[in-house]
Amino acid sequence: MAMIRVEGLRKTYGDFPAVVGSDFEVDRGEIFGIVGPNGAGKTTTLKMLAGLVDPTGGTAEVAGRKAGDPAMRRELGFLPEESPLYEDMTPRSYLQFFADLYDVPRKEATERTEATLDRLELEHRGRRLGDMSKGMKRKVAIARSLVNDPDLLIYDEPASGLDPLTTNYVLEFTRELADQGKTVLFSAHNLYHVESICDRIVIMNRGEIIARGTVAEIRDAYGDTDYHVFTTVPVEGAAPDRSSQSATTRYRTVVDDMDAVETIRERAAAAGGEVVDIRTREQSLEDIFLELARETPPAAAAGEGREPAERRGGEATEAAAGGQDSDVDADADSDTDAGGGRTR
Repeated sequence: MAMIRVEGLRKTYGDFPAVVGSDFEVDRGEIFGIVGPNGAGKTTTLKMLAGLVDPTGGTAEVAGRKAGDPAMRRELGFLPEESPLYEDMTPRSYLQFFADLYDVPRKEATERTEATLDRLELEHRGRRLGDMSKGMKRKVAIARSLVNDPDLLIYDEPASGLDPLTTNYVLEFTRELADQGKTVLFSAHNLYHVESICDRIVIMNRGEIIARGTVAEIRDAYGDTDYHVFTTVPVEGAAPDRSSQSATTRYRTVVDDMDAVETIRERAAAAGGEVVDIRTREQSLEDIFLELARETPPAAAAGEGREPAERRGGEATEAAAGGQDSDVDADADSDTDAGGGRTR
């Protein structure tokens, strides 16, 4: 059974389409990634699923309930990209406060939060949150998302702005949560993080989903593979390999299929040389993402989606209209820490 089911999900602010007809499902125990450029509609999608923003159209179900249903929200852990904490509290008092909101018994709450903070290696648990580093605060925010032992976690940029060591802790911990059977909906700008941790992803651009699948499936569908063929003699299209440490000059030719590789082998042999190395280079997820982001999404091409920023007056209009994704998020984030407020 799917943990999340989304059909035709839309969100419009005035005449600005922030999310345009999204359809996807997320399986239980899966880490599902949503990626895209700024303003693509990622955070608005996450907030609709968390029940913090009401959709304009379409349906979103979480664990068989309508997104925003109070019973659903008790089974949800949400971590926004910007998550201000109550700075006069300590990690322990802050997490206990949220555990009380969820009616978690004191003993159970203490054991759970201490175990989580142990795993995240958070020290100084009696220190004021206002005196903690960004990385330490982020660990506390992650622990907050787990106080009610939710089945579903929605993490928006969980490692944003963190140092490499803390980022590694967060990513490893996220994978452990999925291994424990929890479902994680995960958004990030760092595509290496997405590639390393997500089971499946969707790529969004201008409010639309433009690609979906496992990373391997997306590579197969949209990526290219180059073959770098190294020979001892020059052949047509070859250039000296300046990266080689060998005393003997090698020549490199880049081709896109194995038939061309065989042609190079034959030409090298005819010239009295040979092929000494063949290296395969696949496009990274980032390469594919950048190519897809330059294309016009289907709904926009049909005149039903979002116009490019330049047609709406450039970046200033994007910030004022398209930035609804950011402006609404700021309000929703502050409401979230106050116990799960809603914006409409």
